[in-house]
Amino acid sequence: MATRLSQYRTVAPALFDQRAVPRHSVLVGRAKINRRGSPAVEGMLHDVSIYGCRLACIASHGPGARIWLRIAGNLPIAAIVAWNDGAHIGCRFDAPLDRKVMRALTLTGG
Repeated sequence: MATRLSQYRTVAPALFDQRAVPRHSVLVGRAKINRRGSPAVEGMLHDVSIYGCRLACIASHGPGARIWLRIAGNLPIAAIVAWNDGAHIGCRFDAPLDRKVMRALTLTGG
């Protein structure tokens, strides 16, 4: 059971072999990151799973910040920043990605 104190604890970036589901390389790379009260920031999507993603961007959004991602013109995806190392941010989606969105992001056409 989560307590109020553990709800916003800091989370270190996960190692690849510690992930619950695999991350996939993406076909679509551009993303926009919005945060209430801040201008949108452009980023490059590196990898994605149904639960989260890693983006290359220079954003001041710290761990726990609520953001909205717009990837490939799809509807905005609500997420929370899990970590930010200054060049990349890791995000955890509020709800798992829909299967159709995941397929559109990861299909290579080959």
